[in-house]
Amino acid sequence: MELTFGLVLNIILTIYLVIDSKKYGKSPVLWGILGFIFGAVALGIYLIKTDRKVIGWIVTILSIIGYLAFILLVGLAILVAMVGFS
Repeated sequence: MELTFGLVLNIILTIYLVIDSKKYGKSPVLWGILGFIFGAVALGIYLIKTDRKVIGWIVTILSIIGYLAFILLVGLAILVAMVGFS
């Protein structure tokens, strides 16, 4: 379920970046690929590059914090699984 949600979110971001990049004279292929691979970070950088800096920085910072929290939780789960609760 979580994998499906992430994939659908990346596809929606990709469609938005491809459509919106044409309005600003940016390469839709480049931003589509970046949006599909990097997701919200690419969206934040795109918003910064198209002079929507405040929302762009907010999206970028929140997505990086989310990725770091996910990595920390996975690392903590691995640590607990290897060491145990004792």
